[in-house]
Parts: sequence; structure tokens; C-alpha cells
Amino acid sequence: MKVSIVTIGDEILIGQIVDTNSAWIAQRLNEIGLQVYKIYSIPDTEAAILRTLKRASKLTDIVILTGGLGPTNDDITKKTLAAFFNDTLHRNEDILAHIKTLFEKKGLRKLNKLNEQQADLPSQCKVLLNPVGTAPGMWFNKDGKHFISMPGVPFEMKAIMSSSVLPMFQSEFGAGVFLHKTILTQGVPESVLAELLKNWEASLNPEVKLAYLPSESRVRLRLSIKGENKNKLYDILDSEAHKLKAIIPEYIYGEENDRIEQKVGDLLLSKKATVATAESFTSGYLSHLITSVPGSSSYYRGSILAYNNEIKEKILNVSSDLINKYGVVSEQVVKEMALSVKKIMGVDYALSTTGIAGPSGGTSEVPVGTIWTAIAGPCGVKAKKYHFGTDRSWNVKRGANAILLNFLHQLESDHKKIK
Repeated sequence: MKVSIVTIGDEILIGQIVDTNSAWIAQRLNEIGLQVYKIYSIPDTEAAILRTLKRASKLTDIVILTGGLGPTNDDITKKTLAAFFNDTLHRNEDILAHIKTLFEKKGLRKLNKLNEQQADLPSQCKVLLNPVGTAPGMWFNKDGKHFISMPGVPFEMKAIMSSSVLPMFQSEFGAGVFLHKTILTQGVPESVLAELLKNWEASLNPEVKLAYLPSESRVRLRLSIKGENKNKLYDILDSEAHKLKAIIPEYIYGEENDRIEQKVGDLLLSKKATVATAESFTSGYLSHLITSVPGSSSYYRGSILAYNNEIKEKILNVSSDLINKYGVVSEQVVKEMALSVKKIMGVDYALSTTGIAGPSGGTSEVPVGTIWTAIAGPCGVKAKKYHFGTDRSWNVKRGANAILLNFLHQLESDHKKIK
């Protein structure tokens, strides 16, 4: 069964609000094996609604609409649906009673005419009770196609979908299950990743579909499978994911919606360990990522933002001789920064960054995009060098995420040693 989703409202088209309804509906449908074929966003006009209903019903079996069902005069979806199905509106006393009850619970005793009109519904539709609002949903059938209309208010739409639409879809269409497992990678371009995984991809279980989903410095690898036996499908996905992780362990940081900074925080909490940072070219972005996690004050002590060489020398106690001999963007200096902030803050781990973010400032020996990071821990200090591009903002983000990924792997390794 193919599905179209139609969002109705000028507020979406002018960018006043973001269409989160389509994403949520698509995710829920995907979970029960229904394929979303097309998504439309259209203005709240009769012509646009009628045109889209005709077009969508030719391409798909199910058309889901959200929006345009409010009590105001500019919400015309219900009237347009009645016209599309050659129907008329009739007062539904059960829905009217429901609206009155909702008003009473809110301390509003009297309905006005517009509120009452929300109980006027096409006679052909199956009424879908809105448990949290006054605008009911509607389900129509025509020429073997299904049309479901719901309010555009997200929490009302979700309530109707969860209580009525999804259970009926599962009952009527028996679509089976459609499962996904998403592996999260960082620090490797999509093209390089594809080359590393070509043998694994060639031997992938034929039931499993693979998608590369790149964004900034990260690439998500989504494994998908469809069938009837959920446990068997999970076993197949887990087996393929296990093979994948063995090939590129250094680039993987989690699954689904994991965040590196959250996983780092969880491990620090489990180890009862603390961390501090000394930042140069990342200019506080690394600290921002770490402290974006609620509860990070339990393990994060603070940072020294040593953007200027004088601060590196006077606050971080980095030797001027070291800077003059090796340069500020060097393995020796970044290690000294990490060891120094570890001592100053009295922490178990310390992270440091230095580099040339760009777009200028590089030399032939140390070009723009040269990055050094270091991690000082209970077993000493290790540094790693990177060569990025000339985009300043991109380099800051990539550098901060790169050291977090290395730190995550070190914490995981230390955690296993302790166990």
C-alpha cells in the first residue's frame, strides 16, 4: 500500500512553521510496513486541495491530510472534502457533546457558532474522535482508495493517529513490519566509506537494503528490511551490523539517535571520572558540545580558552621555547596544553586542540586546515593530527567532533580494561 501525505496551510509554505507532521506520520507508517510515496505541502485553498486530492489518489492507495480543520472561516478543508465526495455537512451530536465536555473541563461554559460548527461533518465519513481537541478526524473511502483528514495541530494529529488510524491500518492492511537499524559514523567521507565497505556491501543479505545518509562530517548507514517475523528480521539486521562494526570500528560512535557527547558523558559518569578542556582553534565549541548534555556538571570541570599564545604561556604554562621551536600548531604544544589543564583542573582526563581554522594564516609547512588534538588520561597523553579544508566553521566543528570521537573510543577501551 502506497501513501501520500498532504499538509495544508500557508504557514508552512511561507516558512512560518516547520512541517514536523509529515516526518512523524512517515516514521509511524514505516514502522508498520506502509510506504510513503509522496509528500505535498499546499495552500489552504479549495482549488489546491481538490487538485492534490485527485493527483494523490491516482498515485497512491491512501491519502493522509493534516491541517485546515480549525473553527475559523479560513479553515476550508472540511467543506472542500464534502465537495470532493459530493456530500453535505450534517451536525454530529456525539461530537458536539464531546466538544462541550472539553470546554467544560477548561472552564469555558458557552460554545459560539464557530465552535459548534466543528461538529458539522460529511455524512459519508467515518468519524475519528479527537481525544485532546475539538476538531475530529475523518476517514473516507472512494473507488478503493482511503482518505484520512486530521487537524494540523501536532499533538491532536498524533492523538488521532495513535488511537484510531494506526490500529485500523494494521487491522485492515496487515502490512507486516519494516525495520531499520542505523549505524552512525564520523570522520570519514561518504566516498571513502563506500570504498571501505564495498566487499561487505557486496555480500550483504539480499533482504537488507543499505542507504548512505551524509550530513556535515557524519554519515549514517541505514540498514532496512521488510517481512513478517520481527525477531528473525532483527537477527538479520544485528548480524549485518556486527560485521560492519568489525570493519570500521574507528569511525563508528553509535546507533540511531546517539550523540557522541552524550555517550562520552555516560561513560564518564559510569567511571566516576572528570574531564576539562584547553581550546585554541575550536574556541569553546568543544566545551559547548560537552556541556550541551544535561547533567554534564557532574563530570565536566571547565575550560581554558587559550586563543592567544600569551595565554598558552601564562595560564597553561606552555613553554615559549617549545612554541618557538615547534610552532603553536604542533604535537608538542597540544600535548603540553592537555597535560597542563589536567593538572590545573585536577581532572582524570583533559582534551586540547590547536590548529589553523582558516581561511588564512597557514604556511607551506603548516597549511590552513592543519589540526592537532590531544587527550591526557591516567595512562599518559596521546596526540593526533588532521588535515581539513579551508572552511573555518567546518574545521572548528570537525575538529571538536574528531577529538570527541577519539575520546569516546579511549573511554570505551579504558572501561573494558577496568571490567
